[in-house]
Amino acid sequence: MQASSPGPQAWRRWLGFLALLGLLLLIWWPRPVWGESPAASGESLFANHCAGCHINGGNILRRGKTLKLKALERNGITGPGAIAAIASAGLGQMSGYGEVLGPGGPEAVAGWVWQQALGNWSAEAKPV
Repeated sequence: MQASSPGPQAWRRWLGFLALLGLLLLIWWPRPVWGESPAASGESLFANHCAGCHINGGNILRRGKTLKLKALERNGITGPGAIAAIASAGLGQMSGYGEVLGPGGPEAVAGWVWQQALGNWSAEAKPV
């Protein structure tokens, strides 16, 4: 007796399964930030994890806790280090995002936020 080989329908189903698996991996696999500058990755991390509450440096939950320079200074936040600490561990109603932002993420976001605050969150303010 000879072992029968799978028919053409079985191969098509197998290839369809592999194509679907590849598509799912493309959709759900974490996006690398290789090759991006720290400022660019700070911007993309902010857009992905912070902008939902801090649209254009504002704050949809607490009006006085914005990311505008005056509000930051009024709340004792005088540089990127303080912003990174809050982004990582949280403060008040804001949860910490250290694990979500990944290694170096809080610092990258903080540097980008600080540059935006110095530029008054204008469209012309570009990360350094």
